[in-house]
Amino acid sequence: MKSILFIHQSAELYGSDKTILMFISGLDKKQYKSVVILPFDGPLKREFEKNGIEVIIAPVLKLYRKMFTPKGILNFFREYRNGLKILNALHKKHRFDIVYSHTLASLIGLIFARKHHIKHLWHVQEIIAQPAIFYKGFVKLLSLDCNHVAVYDSKTTMDFWIKNNKKLAQKSHAICNGLDVTQKLDTSLEEVASIRKNYFKVGSDDLVIALVGRINSWKGQQLLLEAFQKIAHKYPNIKLVFIGSAPPNQEIFEIELQNKIIEFALTERVVIIPFQEAIWKFWDSIDIAVVPSTEPEPFGMVAIEAMLSKKPVIAANHGGLTEIVLPNETGLLFEPRNPEKLAEALSVLISDENKRKSFGIKGCGRVHSEFSLKKHIDQFEAIFNSLSNR
Repeated sequence: MKSILFIHQSAELYGSDKTILMFISGLDKKQYKSVVILPFDGPLKREFEKNGIEVIIAPVLKLYRKMFTPKGILNFFREYRNGLKILNALHKKHRFDIVYSHTLASLIGLIFARKHHIKHLWHVQEIIAQPAIFYKGFVKLLSLDCNHVAVYDSKTTMDFWIKNNKKLAQKSHAICNGLDVTQKLDTSLEEVASIRKNYFKVGSDDLVIALVGRINSWKGQQLLLEAFQKIAHKYPNIKLVFIGSAPPNQEIFEIELQNKIIEFALTERVVIIPFQEAIWKFWDSIDIAVVPSTEPEPFGMVAIEAMLSKKPVIAANHGGLTEIVLPNETGLLFEPRNPEKLAEALSVLISDENKRKSFGIKGCGRVHSEFSLKKHIDQFEAIFNSLSNR
């Protein structure tokens, strides 16, 4: 049995959190012993433990801008000592064969693996073009000999990082994230009606446009609101729903969104619903999903979730979303950061029920064939076995 230490930088249940939860929970427990490090308690920890997976709370040396201050640097070294102490004790108990770092946001996995001469795999789920010093720094870290394999959540993400770097390209693999299609249960008509009435405040004949995701600077909430404002007068039966919350200590993004809703006089047409753990019944209750990210999404798990719920997806035409949404088959792509083009795409689907249904059905089939969790796990297990045999 191979013993793997998994390190993740969050304990919530957004895109990357769901990805690692499904992945580790789906690994063959007869072949792999999984130990997960999370930086704090949260819903992700509880979900892992439901699946019998050991979770330890420990510092992960998470990168953030404010760490580059005297106080931040002191805190970094304090976490460095405490984190390594915990990991060293775990290694004595489990004798890890592989260290897997999920996302570039944490550094402790690479440091720990290098210290103990353990194979290290970095699963990259970010595209970081700015600031340039961050981009150059991560390229150097990914290229280090102590990082034995780099896996990216899409070909778009991989191409971004390996550009003009033969050394990194030789140890790089693109593996699309997978979704456990068996977890998706049908929502009853009664439940859908309840969600639409009590949360969305709409009737059966209204159309609900939804963006599911964190409220932050680049997920596109403000862009979608601006596009919606351009067409709201034309379609009195449409409503816009944002499902998600701002990150801790960044509530300003939600406040700014609420202020813009008031400025546009759309308080009766737009609803903000806090983050929901039981997200599937909400997906089943909307009509059109929008992923309008203003920066390139490395992958775009919310698009996969929407497609599994047979919803048409309108997405920004950049990043990993271009590998998920097939234009005029499973949804529509629009010019990034262009509210007029987004409004046009919305109008196309609002006006055409047949397209909404057709795109939804084809999208669901695409998830089953191209983005299944089994396919994702099979590819990773092959890499794990290769690493162990080196």
